[in-house]
Amino acid sequence: MSEFFDPYNADRPLMLKCSCGRDHTVADHQAEEAAAAQAATTLRERSETAEFEAYSNEFIEATLVKSLFPHEPVRRAFLKAVGKRTAMAAIASVLPMASLQAMAQEKGKLEKTSLKIGFIPITCATPLIMAHPLGFYKKEGLDVEVTKTAGWALVRDKMINKEYDASHFLSPMPLAISLGLGSSAVPMNVATIQNINGQAITLSLKHKDNRDPKNWKGFKFGIPFDYSIHNLLLRYYLAENGLNPDTDVQLRVIPPAEMVANLRAGNIDGFLGPDPFNQRAVFDEVGFIHVLTKDLWNGHPCCAFGTSTEFIQKNPNTFAALYRAVLTSAAMARQPKNRELIAKVIAPQQYLNQPEAVLTQVLTGRFADGLGKIQTVPDRADFDPMPWQSMAVWMLTQMQRWGYIKGDVNYNQIAERVFLITDARKHMKDLGIEFKAGPGYVKHTIMGKEFDPAKPAEYLKSFAISKTA
Repeated sequence: MSEFFDPYNADRPLMLKCSCGRDHTVADHQAEEAAAAQAATTLRERSETAEFEAYSNEFIEATLVKSLFPHEPVRRAFLKAVGKRTAMAAIASVLPMASLQAMAQEKGKLEKTSLKIGFIPITCATPLIMAHPLGFYKKEGLDVEVTKTAGWALVRDKMINKEYDASHFLSPMPLAISLGLGSSAVPMNVATIQNINGQAITLSLKHKDNRDPKNWKGFKFGIPFDYSIHNLLLRYYLAENGLNPDTDVQLRVIPPAEMVANLRAGNIDGFLGPDPFNQRAVFDEVGFIHVLTKDLWNGHPCCAFGTSTEFIQKNPNTFAALYRAVLTSAAMARQPKNRELIAKVIAPQQYLNQPEAVLTQVLTGRFADGLGKIQTVPDRADFDPMPWQSMAVWMLTQMQRWGYIKGDVNYNQIAERVFLITDARKHMKDLGIEFKAGPGYVKHTIMGKEFDPAKPAEYLKSFAISKTA
């Protein structure tokens, strides 16, 4: 990048776009790279403490308890009443906790050590990305190349063609690919959820006085992919407000990195997209955050880490090593004290190539909303890795609702085949744990309406607006 001096502001360089794609001086670029390297060193040092050496059992136990008892007062009361040891024993009788712990700890000879993993440059991929500069893959004996990818269709194609060994996915994508929706059918698996929450509906500033969705007929919205939680949540939100997403608005598939530019150009009125692009629209003064998706479904899954069933079958030890690396990353990303350092680590060009200030606002949950207010929402984005198959069942109901899936659906069979927590049946049998019900199913609340995964057909019929209504 070159620097020129403005004669009217002789003390301030006029900046041209750097080769990294951002507007700053060479000195600023070098300073950012140095800060990212220092942040990575600090996080690596933290990961090497005894606290992280023993993270896996406690982390998995805590995640299971939180999922079973999502309301904090109830969770605290339960633990206080029975004690942690009794609580864990009770949960272990119906959930594969021991199997999950063993999977997180056992090591075997790696079948393959050089791997290529794809990712889309969004904050949802934080655990997968930061495992690279922090050395978590290397610690497991893996030589991993994390490869920035232009869009979700390309991710899908590269996984189907075996150009990637594993990848960052939108969580509905492995379901869709396994079912042959939009592509040839190739069995895929979700190993972990990469992130929960962390998305938003962002609107153009010209609509700041038009916040009622009932008035949005004729709007054009960007979504990152048909088989995305973004598409499904936006459709749900619009329909709950009386709009048919197939006839009253236009939904356009736009790569996340191009959403802000399309908003600026007036090609769309808004988007339901991943961060950091919601915050980048505010940063660039072209949009405002209308609603966080956590306010639609708190704890909703977004992106996932997964691979093909064939890869897991051929490389079980390699897959277990990948699991350990990404799970370690998720454990670190969940801790608020690490979020500012993580923003520095993932900001550089080879990862997200975004201003650190934008990423810090997203990850810490203290952010400008584009309407003149500073919001504090600590769980705006979080990193809970458990792939509950009840999440998969909800996605399947919505894909069926909007015509992506035709005919009858065996929800549980599909969910249990794709989301790997469903391997619980085998693990529980191996461990001699009595099996009573399908593991991994919990109730969820979406826009005030309870979803019971045991009654998906009834849930699907309850909607006034759908493709078949």
